[in-house]
Amino acid sequence: MLRVAPILVALLGVASLFAAAARAEDSADGAAFVVVPELQAGFHFLYEQKFPEARQTFLGWEKQHPDDPFGHVAVAASYLFEELYRQGVLTSDFFLNDKRFLRGIDGKPDPGRMRGFYGALRRARDSAQARIKGNRADPDALFALTLAAGMQSDALSILEKKHLDSLHQIKEADAAAEKLLSARPDAADAWVALGIANYIIGCLSGAKRFFLWFGGVHGDRKLGMEQLSKAASGGRYLRPFAKIMLALAARREKQDDLARKLLRELNQEFPASPLFAAEYARLTSRPIPAQIRH
Repeated sequence: MLRVAPILVALLGVASLFAAAARAEDSADGAAFVVVPELQAGFHFLYEQKFPEARQTFLGWEKQHPDDPFGHVAVAASYLFEELYRQGVLTSDFFLNDKRFLRGIDGKPDPGRMRGFYGALRRARDSAQARIKGNRADPDALFALTLAAGMQSDALSILEKKHLDSLHQIKEADAAAEKLLSARPDAADAWVALGIANYIIGCLSGAKRFFLWFGGVHGDRKLGMEQLSKAASGGRYLRPFAKIMLALAARREKQDDLARKLLRELNQEFPASPLFAAEYARLTSRPIPAQIRH
């Protein structure tokens, strides 16, 4: 049975899940395209792995803006990102281990976090579909649907290890991201979903890529890294996430100078982050301080 790389869906989802705020000057935009201080603060907490603070911030904003799908997406993201972090997914230990990289976590995810995740995901989709009824090209709705499909594929593949079931969600996330970029080419964060998909699928064996090609799923490692670079340089909320994923890809490609640069920047921007500190220490062969170990 084909095993689709679970990190692909994790990155498609976790990768789409932080993007927002591509154009602050357009007052008609929803939160996905406007810099919102409360959401900025929540994502900063998330990048520092301060999950309770991040979630409380998102829940407060969600309650005040129930019709904006991005608030629900942010809540879902906080649950999913925490579970991926607790399982050690977003690390070089996972990313450079082909067995784990292709098959997913050992054991099962935390049931409480997964209930919270799926509940927030349902709210996000309901809100997005309500907007789609009024405008099929609504960018905020397309953005939320991109994130929802990507995050569900995360849960199905890397956490629940239902790899084939995740394919449908991967294709939905990819299609929605392309529609979003067509309508809003300034949404550089959306390149993360496409870049990760291209890179990870490009890492699969030839036989698996051939199977996916017939299913309409393609892959190109070089193109994937170029797309990640666009988000890492031009993204907003997703820029740090694009940087860590590009750094991990660079490590797989033995481009250690690029990885070192990106990890140093992340460690400087988020000095309280255990994830970024540990990854920078690993790459530079420094001991990982006890207080930042998993």
